[in-house]
Amino acid sequence: MDKSEVTLERMRSFVRVAERGNLSAVARELGLGQSTVTRHIRELEQAVGVPLLTRTTRRVTMTEEGRRYYADCVQILRLVEHAGDEARSTRDAPAGMVRISCTAAFGVLHVSRFIFAFQDRYPDVSVDLSLTDERIDLVREGVDVALRLGPLAESSMKLKSLGRSRRVLVAAPTYLAERGRPARPQDLANHQAIRMSNIASSDVLVLQGRRGGRHAVPFAGRLRVDHGLAAREALAAGRGIAPAHLWLVGDLLATGRLEHVLVDYSPPPVPLNMLIVPERSGVARVRLLVDFLAEQIAQIPGIEKSPGRRQD
Repeated sequence: MDKSEVTLERMRSFVRVAERGNLSAVARELGLGQSTVTRHIRELEQAVGVPLLTRTTRRVTMTEEGRRYYADCVQILRLVEHAGDEARSTRDAPAGMVRISCTAAFGVLHVSRFIFAFQDRYPDVSVDLSLTDERIDLVREGVDVALRLGPLAESSMKLKSLGRSRRVLVAAPTYLAERGRPARPQDLANHQAIRMSNIASSDVLVLQGRRGGRHAVPFAGRLRVDHGLAAREALAAGRGIAPAHLWLVGDLLATGRLEHVLVDYSPPPVPLNMLIVPERSGVARVRLLVDFLAEQIAQIPGIEKSPGRRQD
């Protein structure tokens, strides 16, 4: 390969380094050695005749020329991928990689099996599923689609509302037999709460009454966890009371391992959304997976349509 050539391989390495700001991370992502990625950048700079990146000990940033060149590279790579999708569409067989980020417990219990079904239907599509409750930068991390529970900040991402996730207050029969069953929201102050450490203000529980009214009650206990599956295990083990998504504990309620507490009151439902990188929304395999997941997720018990909002 001539060092004076502008190639798609070199261009891809440059775009991802510009987005992530980290050579080693991009090397891992692309399955290349860091020296190879560094060489791609050096040879691309030689080909275009200007420095594109500035390197420090901590970070790689774009030069002014690099920023202008980056915008053009993104458009070129998008057109190349679109051309490939169009060519493959003639045989109705989408192929390639889709990268998804998903709330951890929801991904383990539900989204993973939907992805298995999708790949059975489209065997040439590869999926990279990342499970995290952190709000990551989709572009920087190379993610196409993210599934997120909870309110979202303003974003340049394309938003697809999947509805609201219903929550219920639950505890194990063994816990209720030992500590008694609360009869009103205020009684929760005398119970052991299982709290989520990664949720702000979890020391106060807000409940909505069936007949209206809002109750904010102290919610404290000896156990805090930062993962939904850990909360599920703690509930089943009789460690306390907690608000839980119905998709997280529905099977435990059905088998009697957990019971509803304060059935006339419930925690407010939580928005469930899909974020899609705009530049990736037109890629056939991404579009197919987005539509497939939206259809499957709508059928999960406890996922309700958002009132007054059209489901895209």
